[in-house]
This record gives sequence, C-alpha cells and structure tokens, in this order.
Amino acid sequence: MSQTANTVLVADIGGTNARFALADLSASVPLNQSSIDEYPVTEFASLADAAAHYLQQQGASAGSGVFAVAGRVDGDEARITNHPWVISRSRTAAQLGFKQLHLINDFVAQAMSIALLGPEDVVQIGGASWAPAPAGESRNYCVLGPGTGLGVGGLVARDGRNYPLATEGGHASFAPASPEQIRILEILSAQFGRVSNERLICGPGLVNIHRALSEIAGTDPGHLQPADVTARAAEGDAVAARAVEVFLEIFGAVAGDAVLVQGAWDGVFLTGGLVPRLLHELQHSGFRQRFESKGRFSATMSQIPSMAILHPCPGLLGAAAYAVDMQRAASGVSA
Repeated sequence: MSQTANTVLVADIGGTNARFALADLSASVPLNQSSIDEYPVTEFASLADAAAHYLQQQGASAGSGVFAVAGRVDGDEARITNHPWVISRSRTAAQLGFKQLHLINDFVAQAMSIALLGPEDVVQIGGASWAPAPAGESRNYCVLGPGTGLGVGGLVARDGRNYPLATEGGHASFAPASPEQIRILEILSAQFGRVSNERLICGPGLVNIHRALSEIAGTDPGHLQPADVTARAAEGDAVAARAVEVFLEIFGAVAGDAVLVQGAWDGVFLTGGLVPRLLHELQHSGFRQRFESKGRFSATMSQIPSMAILHPCPGLLGAAAYAVDMQRAASGVSA
C-alpha cells in the first residue's frame, strides 16, 4: 500500500490551538510523535487551510482524517465555543481530497486514547493498580478531564472493538458532601442558580471555589485566574491551599460517581490541562478517599484503578486509535 493509503491525518481542535499529527495504520504504535505540530486557529481562515498547511510543512500526504473537536458534532457539522471556524465534515474532506473524514467529539478521542495507553503514559492515584488489557478482553472505562470545562466520557471494549461514549456528565448536578461544601453550594447557587459539577471542577471552577471560601472567610480575593489560585496555594496562602484541596476532593467524588453511573469497573482515567499541573497535589489529596466513599459500594470502589494521564497529546492518540478501529471495522478484523 502507498503511504497515502496507510497514513491518516489526525487533529485535536480546541478553542485556541489546532494540533495535527500523522498516524500510520500499519504501525504497532500508530501515532507518529515526531510529526506533531500546533497552530493558533486565528492564523487560518478554516480548518481545511490549517490542515493543508500542516501537510505541506510535513511534506506528507494522507488519504483520510480523524479530527477531534472540543464541541458537539451534529451530523455533518461541528461548532466550537469561542472559535472562529464552522467545521463542515464533507466540505473539509473535499478541500483536502480525503476519501473519508471523521469528526469526533474531543472526549470520544480522550476515551479512545485509553486503548493505546501504556504504563509509561499514566500515574497511579491510590492503591488500585492498572495494566493495559490483553487483546480481545472486555473492559469498561470512564475518563474525566477538567480544563476550560469538565469533560466526561467512557470506553467499552468488546470483541476486539472499542466503543467510545460521548456524554455531558460534567453538567450533572453537584452533590455536596460536607457542611463546608453545602455552604459553597449556597454561595454558587446565589450566583448561578443551578450548580453543575462543571461549576467547580474545571479551571474557572477552581476560581469559583476559591471565591466562595474567601466569602466564607470574610475576605475579597479580587479577580483571579486559576493559575493565580494555584500560585497562591504554593506560596502558603491558606484559603488558596484549601481551595485546591476542596477542588480535588470534589473531583474524587465526581470521578467515583462517574464510575457508578457508567459501570466503569475497570478504571477511571483523569485527563485535561489541570491534571498534570496538579499531579503532586492530586497524589497527596483527599481525591481517592472521596472516590472510594460510596457507602455500600466503598469496598468495590477501593479496587478500581484511578490513573492520571501524562501522555502529552491524548487527543491525538485517541484520534489515531479511532482511525485504527475504523479500519478494523471496515476490514472485519478484530484486535
């Protein structure tokens, strides 16, 4: 087969940057790490222009693509919040000369990345260990990622195929688990009305928690960014340090709830921009205690792995995994 037939262009499109890479479907490790490049979306009029520029820069060609987008995919079209592009699958495929182009939600890609993760790509949080599943074995996983928002997805492995689950679990209602969290909920309810998990577990959510704790303490923190809260915590500011602790405790509770709702008995994977930045704090926090604290299911939860993803580009890895799975489905071959 020619390079074009074996090569798939994969992309991870966010609100600010577009990442591209090449995937070789015939390789045991399909994602070509050395081919990864990133561009600000404002530099190009369309996704097709950015993709064509990338291929030209690489001196490469591809016959198909898998593009993960941080937004809802509705039929032929995808729209991303705060994004200058409206992405049409059919029009983009035609402009790039692709025989096939898949547009997938970014958390479909995050979920699919689990299929290609190795032990070197993750860090264990808590006492339950994880190892990649042998080929063909059934598995149920979930994935959560706090970044600009809170993404939640799942992966069901059956009969050599991987089936990603796109969900909006980040918008499930926040359930406080202590008097302090009840007070935080009251403060945020006065501002937002309904309070979802995403109002607390994401970058802006960390700021919301800090602002609520500051109000409880009778202080005004001023206008802060998430990095300001973590910086203050590192400098020893008591309210900021408690905000990070509360954030991670709630994150653990939400992750445990996602396991229960999805039946993800084989593990939960933590991704998103905040996870690597807060890895040390995550390892020494109440995350795991709140994850396991599920009443009659506590003993079961103590056996379920929770893994922080440290792979630098899990969205691209997942897009490559999706391409491999689509090829297997088309050829009728199981893993």
